[in-house]
Amino acid sequence: MLTAKQRELLIFIQRKLEETGISPSFEEMKDALDLKSKSGVHRLISALEERGFIRRLANRARALEVLKQPDDVAASRPAAANDAVGGVVTPPRAMPSPANDVIEVPLHGRIAAGAPIEAMEDFQSLPVPAALLGAGDHYALEVSGDSMIEAGIFDGDYALVRKTSTARDGEIVVALIRNEEATLKYLRHENGKIRLDPANGAYDPQIYDDSEVQVQGKLAGLLRRYN
Repeated sequence: MLTAKQRELLIFIQRKLEETGISPSFEEMKDALDLKSKSGVHRLISALEERGFIRRLANRARALEVLKQPDDVAASRPAAANDAVGGVVTPPRAMPSPANDVIEVPLHGRIAAGAPIEAMEDFQSLPVPAALLGAGDHYALEVSGDSMIEAGIFDGDYALVRKTSTARDGEIVVALIRNEEATLKYLRHENGKIRLDPANGAYDPQIYDDSEVQVQGKLAGLLRRYN
């Protein structure tokens, strides 16, 4: 059995998902149920989760899935789209994908946008809007230096990188140099060499033998914090 508030919250979440495809925020749930604080929402969600009515989707912020409705609500709903109507069965309407999904991507330390520095390998994570990423596996690196400022990449930005070992000339890549240092630069092939070009007139291109450079990803997006 659900309490009145648990039932009210469950119906509110389901209605929001049906209307928009987006889970309501804690603020919206607090206001809808006329609660005094978000901690009350947390308790209600935990109770619904324990009873198997909802579940939280992993690696996504504000993403809830309704697994079942109270019996009295399910019985009183109109016929679903996949019920037989006039002998014809129609498929259910697909729910729209949540537009506010946030994905946790690995954050692998700092990367140089100046002289190469060692790329740290740690196991932190960074929440990133899914719309910034697209297909493929991604990771994030904090930018250190100013050699890419003319490309709009500044010290302290977070570079969102799609994993790949290949790239075309002119693409911004994470280049691992001599298996020791990593840098963020434009990639160029020139006379059998690899040229890594900055986007700042104060820096010179870096030229290496092809065997000295490994592409470890292409720039997919940026995150910037404003203090």
